[in-house]
Amino acid sequence: MNHHLRGPQLPAPRGPLSAAVTACLRGDGPLPRPADAEGADPYGDDLHLALYVCYELHYRGFAGVRPQLEWDPELLRVRGALEHRFLSALRADTPVHPSLDDALGALLVEPVEGTGVTHFLRDEAELWHLREYAAQRSLYHLKEADPHAWVLPRLWGRAKAAMAAVEYDEFGGGRAERVHARLFADLMTDLGLDTAYGRYLDAARAEMLAVVNLMSLFGLHRELRGALVGHFAEVEITSSPGSRRLAEAMRRTGAGPAAEFFYDEHVEADAVHEQVVRHDVIGGLLDEEPELAGDIAFGIDATEYLEDRLARRLLADWRAGRSSLRAPLESHMAHTS
Repeated sequence: MNHHLRGPQLPAPRGPLSAAVTACLRGDGPLPRPADAEGADPYGDDLHLALYVCYELHYRGFAGVRPQLEWDPELLRVRGALEHRFLSALRADTPVHPSLDDALGALLVEPVEGTGVTHFLRDEAELWHLREYAAQRSLYHLKEADPHAWVLPRLWGRAKAAMAAVEYDEFGGGRAERVHARLFADLMTDLGLDTAYGRYLDAARAEMLAVVNLMSLFGLHRELRGALVGHFAEVEITSSPGSRRLAEAMRRTGAGPAAEFFYDEHVEADAVHEQVVRHDVIGGLLDEEPELAGDIAFGIDATEYLEDRLARRLLADWRAGRSSLRAPLESHMAHTS
């Protein structure tokens, strides 16, 4: 059986931690010591690529990597050390609101003069900016909602039912062509991008890897279920206005009908999801476990912290007229604006 030959290729390493992890997965080198993670940059390329690779074993894996390594005790020990370094830094660095109500309230306020990434893309972007944005975001959107599904067995009652209802929508409501990951692949086709899962891992910046790793970190640990719900709330509550701006960006640049549709779909769907998440997922969870309010707030604020770091990186690169990617995109385009 050669099922382990399927999947994306292992990425090129970005430092000693990721080099050792990928070498071990290829079967030609030892793992790093867990202690090696202690001095690593908790937001840097090396740690986050190593952690991303470890997490990906719980999703689709990599070509040539044995599926049994998903639960290898030594690899899990190394992953735990990487997670500890990342989570400890997040807890120290994230500005956390004093209460969950404050954290949720802040998400509902849109600045009059917005200066974020979606504002830039709506008002100033050229097609190459949108292609880079989609390539970076593909690390999540090609498995959209998968990390959040990990929380379902960790909930019950109203919270579980509401979370499952939102996830059902994310997975297309039973229709394969409406699965949001499929819709994003269609968007990528409009933008002339390769839709292969994991294709742009080597090109993505550490800030993007950290955003995706946060979802897996929260989703794969039962003790962080409140933080995962907070993360999901942040995503759903802020999605609708941001998606509206992105849909306008796609229309202005002539990106294509599937590119427009992906974000138009999220404007409508996430406006509904916002209410369900706030009132039923969070409300139901707090009815059962009110002590998780602080964890939910941390999940909201840690997500915002990492998204802000990513936004600063993208905007700094784009305003300087340079690529936000580590490697250039392939030049073949489905069309040009």
